[in-house]
Amino acid sequence: MSIHAAPEGVTITPMKRILVVRNDKIGDFMLAWPALALLKSAGCHVTVLVPSYTEPLARLCHSVDDVILDPGEQASAGRQADLLALIIAANFDAALTLFSTWRVGKLLRNAGIELRMAPATKLAQILYNRRVTQRRSRSEKPEWEYNLDLAAALLKDLSLPIGSVASPYLRLDSAEVAARRQDMAASLSLPMDKRWLMVHAGSGGSANNLDIAQYEGLVTALSKRLPDWVFVLTAGPAEELAVGHLMANLINRQVPVAMRIGGDLADFARDISVANAFVAGSTGPLHIAGALDVPTIGFYPLRRSATALRWQTLNSPKRRLAISPTASMPDPESFKGLDVDAVADQIAAWLEASPGQFGAEIDEAIGI
Repeated sequence: MSIHAAPEGVTITPMKRILVVRNDKIGDFMLAWPALALLKSAGCHVTVLVPSYTEPLARLCHSVDDVILDPGEQASAGRQADLLALIIAANFDAALTLFSTWRVGKLLRNAGIELRMAPATKLAQILYNRRVTQRRSRSEKPEWEYNLDLAAALLKDLSLPIGSVASPYLRLDSAEVAARRQDMAASLSLPMDKRWLMVHAGSGGSANNLDIAQYEGLVTALSKRLPDWVFVLTAGPAEELAVGHLMANLINRQVPVAMRIGGDLADFARDISVANAFVAGSTGPLHIAGALDVPTIGFYPLRRSATALRWQTLNSPKRRLAISPTASMPDPESFKGLDVDAVADQIAAWLEASPGQFGAEIDEAIGI
């Protein structure tokens, strides 16, 4: 092994090792990706602390160098001690906790990490030596921008450059996407010469969503307005039964539809990458689609903490459409009384306004 010294007069600054904690839901983790990208662009070595169910997504992220699994609050004392030892051994220069709990705050303090940053909210903030005041509940800007502000503050404290970031944050090889689409076309008997609108009717419970009957009405209405599109229902294993009933009802209505049951989240992301557009409630799958810069149509309840601005997807502005209830509806925080035909008109007009902008890369690959 040869060792090369730095040229005379040149100082090499050691790479800063940063631990980023976002150990809760899928959508919350996806909205941390711009912050991860900003840290990586400054030359940091970025490690994330995540639960096992978001680990596959973390390993897809080009801004992540290492992944540490959080066993969760219910894990045994022995596993908590193992986690602490692992973090100590990693010798982090700083930790950025995007949403802190008392357990996480104590963990990072006990690990002896010199610079520990978190939002100045909740009691756990006293366990951090650098705090940034944020009023997220006011929903004055997107969640991902609040995360980006924290990452920028951390870089400033570390005297590192603050660059810029841009979509897409999740990039898959174009050949892999084309092969995935061909495989799905073969396995689901989908036409390659039509555009695919993926519809995720499930919800992780973090936000209100349309019910199954409303999705049935919406997809049926869209099929009449979009003759050059076919529909792919996506579902996790726990949603298979309900979405299976939805598919059967749509087939009875002569809607061109198929169903795709997801595997782990990395496989699900690869499935979403082949869509020409993606429809869902404000939940994890919608944010995966946004990170891929797949055009998204999201349903957001009319609630201050859950606005379309606060939970904006990560795709470029021209590739996202947000739909919310109106104040005149019976329950503005739900979608009861939603005019499905009017929404179908809105979606169809949006998709047809600039067809070359929606999945253009896929269209080129398959010859549309």
